[in-house]
Amino acid sequence: MKFEHFALNVPDATATSRWYENHLGLTVVKKMEESPFMTFLADDSGTVMLEIYTNPKGETLDFTAFHPLAVHLALVSENPTEDMNRLIKAGATLFSDDIHPDGSHLIMLRDPWGISLQLCKRTTPMLKSN
Repeated sequence: MKFEHFALNVPDATATSRWYENHLGLTVVKKMEESPFMTFLADDSGTVMLEIYTNPKGETLDFTAFHPLAVHLALVSENPTEDMNRLIKAGATLFSDDIHPDGSHLIMLRDPWGISLQLCKRTTPMLKSN
């Protein structure tokens, strides 16, 4: 088994998708233009997807009520400080900016809808690259 996607029911899938495309560099694999606005977004490896939608049949979480350690999307960043500053200008908010004892740099942000995003520059990458 391997991951195909992780799904989130969000308050505004259209706006969230647009923001993730424009500011996180995710690419649309499939998108519905009508309710529930199901959108599959892939990272640049093309091997992992995030599905976002606004489906009234399911609960939409109040992401701002959760500590980022409860749920977050982690993204590899070659320059976390630069990416953090760019994302803050685009509407994200900073939660934490930490350099760990091994030298890894982890920044936690919230997107404009409160979903936690972690920018990761690890001293030793955790996944093999393509």
